[in-house]
Amino acid sequence: MHVHEMRLRQLLEGSKQYRVPLYQRPYSWTTKQLERLWRDIKELADTRGGAPTATHFTGSLVLSMGDINPSASEFLVVDGQQRLTSLSLLICALRDHLREVEADNPAKWERLHESYIIDKYKSGDARLKLLPTQADRHSYRGVVDGQHDFTDAPGLLNAYRFFRTRIRAADDPDDPNDIDLIESAVLDGLSFVAITASHDDNVYRIFESLNNTGLRLTQGDLLRNYIFMRLGADGDDIYDSTWLPMQKRLSSTDLEVLFWIDMTWNMPEAKQGDIYELQQARMSALTPEEVAEEVARFNKLSSLLARMRNPELESHPGVRHRLARLAEYGMASTDPLVLRLLELRRLGQVSSNDVERSLAVLESFLVRRLLVNAPHNALSRILMRASGELDTADVAGSLHKYLSTGRKFYATDAQVRDAVIEKPFYFSGKPQQRKTVLAWLEDAIAGKEPANLAKTSIEHIMPQSLSPEWADALSVDLGAFGSVEELHEAYVHTLANLTLTGYNPELSNRPFDEKRRLLADSHIELNKQVAKNPRWGREQILERGRALADLIAQTWIPPLDMAETVESGIAWSRAVEAISAIPAGRWASYGDVAALVGTHPVPLGSFLGSHDVPNVWRVLKADGTVGYPAAKVPGQSGLSPVELLRQEGLEFDDHGRALPSRRIGPVDLGALIGIELTDEAIGDSSELDPNPFLDQVGSRFAPSTVHGILEMFDYWTQLGGTVEFGSSTDIGAFLMTPRQTGDGPKNIWPWVVYSYGAVEVVFQHLANRPPFDSEAIRRQMLVRLNEIRGIEIPEDKLTGRPSFSVDVLADARAAAGIRRPRLVRREGLPRPAQQRGG
Repeated sequence: MHVHEMRLRQLLEGSKQYRVPLYQRPYSWTTKQLERLWRDIKELADTRGGAPTATHFTGSLVLSMGDINPSASEFLVVDGQQRLTSLSLLICALRDHLREVEADNPAKWERLHESYIIDKYKSGDARLKLLPTQADRHSYRGVVDGQHDFTDAPGLLNAYRFFRTRIRAADDPDDPNDIDLIESAVLDGLSFVAITASHDDNVYRIFESLNNTGLRLTQGDLLRNYIFMRLGADGDDIYDSTWLPMQKRLSSTDLEVLFWIDMTWNMPEAKQGDIYELQQARMSALTPEEVAEEVARFNKLSSLLARMRNPELESHPGVRHRLARLAEYGMASTDPLVLRLLELRRLGQVSSNDVERSLAVLESFLVRRLLVNAPHNALSRILMRASGELDTADVAGSLHKYLSTGRKFYATDAQVRDAVIEKPFYFSGKPQQRKTVLAWLEDAIAGKEPANLAKTSIEHIMPQSLSPEWADALSVDLGAFGSVEELHEAYVHTLANLTLTGYNPELSNRPFDEKRRLLADSHIELNKQVAKNPRWGREQILERGRALADLIAQTWIPPLDMAETVESGIAWSRAVEAISAIPAGRWASYGDVAALVGTHPVPLGSFLGSHDVPNVWRVLKADGTVGYPAAKVPGQSGLSPVELLRQEGLEFDDHGRALPSRRIGPVDLGALIGIELTDEAIGDSSELDPNPFLDQVGSRFAPSTVHGILEMFDYWTQLGGTVEFGSSTDIGAFLMTPRQTGDGPKNIWPWVVYSYGAVEVVFQHLANRPPFDSEAIRRQMLVRLNEIRGIEIPEDKLTGRPSFSVDVLADARAAAGIRRPRLVRREGLPRPAQQRGG
């Protein structure tokens, strides 16, 4: 195979033609991929305004001569057709924009058309520089020829219209160069690696290996290929002695991460998607001998990254302990800083004790930020820049100073003390991070014999759903709160009201007397301390909050006195956006909005009382009554808040409380402002909204977990399955395979998601149903599951019903958008035997 780095101009100019084979899928890029491509192009165009030679690595193109005559300059596009088609459509959109706005200068758009879209010396399909797969050809010809009548492939039309719209918006009439910069960025700034197979290769086998098996050329693969092209005859020995051990030591993902981290030490803003381009540019100035030295350096760094992934490889006990805790916490953005500390130690510039103290400072910074629900958007940038702030004369001190200065939200003891009883810790960070902090608090109390917390989950002592017994118990001590609902809403998700237990379903929302007996028998010290209280209410929560704050102050290093005392990053703009999005006839509580933005209902009420926020009258107390601050009504209306809400279609009961069924919780508030839901994904709202399963998980788990569950459902339905629901107290969602025909079993459900927080893998059920009656297939399923962080199913469970926490389903993808499936409820669905009756 021949590998060349090329620009788009080089690819398309001349007499070359690129044919997409028939076995390729049709064009399928959506707005998400197009937006990313356009954003990269715009950023590159802006950069090239001041640095004309700037480039952006766009990926690889795998080409083959196939059965085509090599002399004809025709290539089959084995991989990369989506990207090449999108860019060809973009050039068509640029051509048409220029034809529209510069009608008196036809040479400008004709040059684009005749140089990069068609070959004017050829006719028919032979004239097209890109010849898409059969399903897309008619539509693509329409774009090329300006005849937009191609209903058979709307994806192409949508992409063309997308670029036409973006180009119009980017064209400033007062700037004569902006479109020229975009054209230059596309043709001369986008960098490809073109990999061309010889004409006698089996092109379909190449395609299979790249696509059907999921083996794609990563940027790490491209960098490896570049390095060994540079090494020439010495490459074989270096590969065996240096590269291969590194490749065995790390996964392909971590190998790519290693190359990225290496760039961030000198370029903190380097993107992980630019690894190949940046490293290749850096190494292009090196001699082959220096490239070999770089491989040796990467090999040493890989050993350090392997220790971070597996702290047992670390020999120093203090460093090993700190690395294990960071691995347990699970934050990838700490990797560049931690690897830099280990590298400084390897170079002899700092000691192991220095590294241990520095990691203790880093852990304290992360935990204290989590406790006050600090904003996440700046954290990666803060940690990326930390490596450049290290002073080897006092590495821990310099890190402590850097993290303590500026608006980095390194929380003080006073801020932590307030946060423990005011902030909704249950919605802070990721589920694993919240559980880890509680586990560390348990370790601090239990001393040298802590309980095994592997199978525990977070438990609300005062439950998320108030029973009549709990309401009566809380009513005896309301303090300054006007109702039980207000007290409950203020404290339910705070750290002071949370603990760990392995008996979450058993505890549920039982009265405290019953919970207390179970907690007293626990091996967990956190629970034993709670069980010492004769009752659980406002006073006990405040007292526990003070005790936990003292423990936190002793366990995690506070910032230096130079730290700014700032409000801990409450996203007030998000609150305004969410409240503005509440539709007429619906309402949300102060606690719902507060949980979404990471604060407490009281400061939220103060904020709303001093700012003009659209729809603020649609924010009510937890019991559905008009609350603090005095609801603001447009001055011209002359209506009271209740009258205005009634006029908008919101119904109230005889006690002046808005109907609970019209309330919008934190998850759906987030969906209103941050998640794109299509009509197809939502389905019939009358079918979805009252779904009891969604009601239960929405009230019990963090939005990220709920989003993860919905994403799992969505993916399952895309595969052709359905989601069906049981009807007991704790509802099970059964992921059903398509119905079988013939004499085989009619019902197969590999998974059940229970609303109390478990995902059950039903091996026992599958063992009697083909094809899962094959132990080899069930074992393969188990192996794949255990590759996922947070899942550890023993091999002896292949005939049992093992489960893992629904928190495993939570991840950052929720922020990028969720498509809800059409959910179908089927009464009378058979329940697994040991779960019947709830």
